Amino acid sequence: MNDQERPGQLRLLADEEIPRDVVSGAFDAARLTQARRLAGMTKKTVADKLGVSPVAVGQWEAGTASPRPDNVEALAKALDVPVPFLASGRPYARLDSAAAHFRSLRRTPAIQRSKAVAFTEQLWELTHALEKRVRLPAVDLPGFSAGEVEQVEFPTDPINAARALRQHWDLGVRRIPRVVRAMEQHGIIVTLAPFTADDAKTIDAFSTTQLPRPVVVLTPDRANDVYRHRFTAAHELGHLVMHGNCVPGDPVQEKEADIFAAEFLTPKDQIGPELPSRIDFNALIELSARWGVSVDSLLRRCKEVGMASEATYRRAYQRLAALRNAGVIRPEPIEGFPGEIPTLLRSAFKMAEQNGLTLKELAAELRITLPRLRLLLGEGDTRPALELV
Repeated sequence: MNDQERPGQLRLLADEEIPRDVVSGAFDAARLTQARRLAGMTKKTVADKLGVSPVAVGQWEAGTASPRPDNVEALAKALDVPVPFLASGRPYARLDSAAAHFRSLRRTPAIQRSKAVAFTEQLWELTHALEKRVRLPAVDLPGFSAGEVEQVEFPTDPINAARALRQHWDLGVRRIPRVVRAMEQHGIIVTLAPFTADDAKTIDAFSTTQLPRPVVVLTPDRANDVYRHRFTAAHELGHLVMHGNCVPGDPVQEKEADIFAAEFLTPKDQIGPELPSRIDFNALIELSARWGVSVDSLLRRCKEVGMASEATYRRAYQRLAALRNAGVIRPEPIEGFPGEIPTLLRSAFKMAEQNGLTLKELAAELRITLPRLRLLLGEGDTRPALELV
């Protein structure tokens, strides 16, 4: 990962159109790879669209050969990027897929992980562009320093790490009113990824500390239930706090992140006395609203504090599924909870806009389309799509 400008790169004004023949002479191989991954395409797919060999695409991405001007234009069209996107001349933060926490590598195909990582790289570029104009909240995450995680005197076990972070952020011991907003207030970039429904099902949420700011990417499939959304955000926060040495899909790290999230949202010493002595769904539903967590999470808490055996927990979970199917327990989308909708980047742009920056100018600077910029800013439609059968 580097925030650098390559030697000999083409220096152009942000709003200047770059002819395809000029792009061919200043072609950036890394940008082709990024654009291809963002489009979710293989080298062979790109080659087939252009009528060239996969070997040629591989050479372009390796930097051992540059595409002709007509191929540059064809690449831009196939990958849905402006021609100038493929030219060098702007900062680029490279992120390896091994540096991001994905919950399950078996559920997340390599091409979708690459797409998610490329999206995160582009998100950092937007953040970098805005941060040149607006002072964002300082990163306040124990051990984090400009894309590195240092060893500090901070608990590494999930329960004590959750308690220590609550104290460090002065969140008290009761319900955290706005989880996502609290993360943004402490300098963490949080976004709802504009992935398709199929992508979101396998990518889930992910996070990384390997960029100049920690990034958490949430997915719309969790956004239709604010309590699952809050738990997912807290889960990724646990990774940021505890797992500087990322091992994607590691079951131990994933379990620790779940334990962290449960303790962060519902401290055991506080929630324990409030849990019913026997499984009572009316009481659990009331507690769910009071603490901002799902009934599922509270059922697990009942088991963890010894109020329910494994057998009782399993029966209760089956009963919970039946209540959901009957519509007794309904999910609440995040639209009704503004503090759980990421707003940091959108708010930063609005402030920059008040000082003269336009969407068109910012898109030109990043060399992306206006629709793409709006998605990165979180202005896309994150509501789940209705499918009629």
